[in-house]
Amino acid sequence: MANTVMVTGADGFIGSHLTEALVKKGEKVKAFCYYNSFGSWGWLDTIDPAIKSEIEIFMGDIRDPHGVTTAMQGQDIVYHLAALIAIPFSYHSPDSYVDTNVKGTLNVLNAARDLGTRRLLVTSTSEVYGTAQYVPIDEKHPYQGQSPYSATKIGADRLAESFYRSFGLPVTIVRPFNTYGPRQSARAVIPTIISQLLAGRQQIHLGSLHPTRDFNYAKDTAAGFMALAGCEEAIGQEVNIATGREISIGQLAEELIRQINPKATIVTDDDRLRPEKSEVERLLGSAEKMHALTGWQPAYTFEQGLAETIEWIRANLDSYKVDQYNV
Repeated sequence: MANTVMVTGADGFIGSHLTEALVKKGEKVKAFCYYNSFGSWGWLDTIDPAIKSEIEIFMGDIRDPHGVTTAMQGQDIVYHLAALIAIPFSYHSPDSYVDTNVKGTLNVLNAARDLGTRRLLVTSTSEVYGTAQYVPIDEKHPYQGQSPYSATKIGADRLAESFYRSFGLPVTIVRPFNTYGPRQSARAVIPTIISQLLAGRQQIHLGSLHPTRDFNYAKDTAAGFMALAGCEEAIGQEVNIATGREISIGQLAEELIRQINPKATIVTDDDRLRPEKSEVERLLGSAEKMHALTGWQPAYTFEQGLAETIEWIRANLDSYKVDQYNV
């Protein structure tokens, strides 16, 4: 029998991929989308109409505990992805990150406890680790709040842990490393590079080039979420979703330039640089725990994921404002 499942942040990048995957799996899916006066369902507006017709849409605000509780009624599994995620925006609007990421997660935890939700998956981020003190980064690595964004995600994770330890809430903290793929906004580095190249820019504006990242393709990340939801041993655990492969931003840019426009050059834009002590210099994750619990492995190589991402952005280039820095 199909589960009733809800995805908060279903209108966003990873959330829309997860929602699609859950419908394809045969689950009965409710999408919690951020209310807006435009009637927009975010990226869900762009998916296959046959899939979209199978989704129940709930428009709300994760900061509203009453709406969250109403939406979660009758749901077997809740995937909580709703969050503010842009690091630069967190520098000048940290209050909004506390309200959304910390208080919003608390609303979901309280509702799950009150309603007896069978499984809850709370989305973390590799940014909670900050710059790697050792690699590969496993789940025992210290936390470092190197931005207001990462600090609020650390807080949300620890709240989730406390509800497991204090109330026996069946929660799993899911910690993806750097997810990329179709529908990602230009506040992330891969679509920033690709969209500038496809728009014909000869100079690609970027921030720091030396930091390294461990990139997950969005469909693999979604598969990781679902694998953990089906794993009873993952209850009370926090689990990385990582590839164990790192690449510097500079190397990434050079590879994309080679594929799309070999004549382009890279220009460092001071506006795109993080404050020195806030820059995460290295992220390289261990997926050993994930493999042991679920057997999950990435289905896409980095090269395959980049190829699909390039083609999607090529077909949707008008979604990107390539002449401005997207915070």
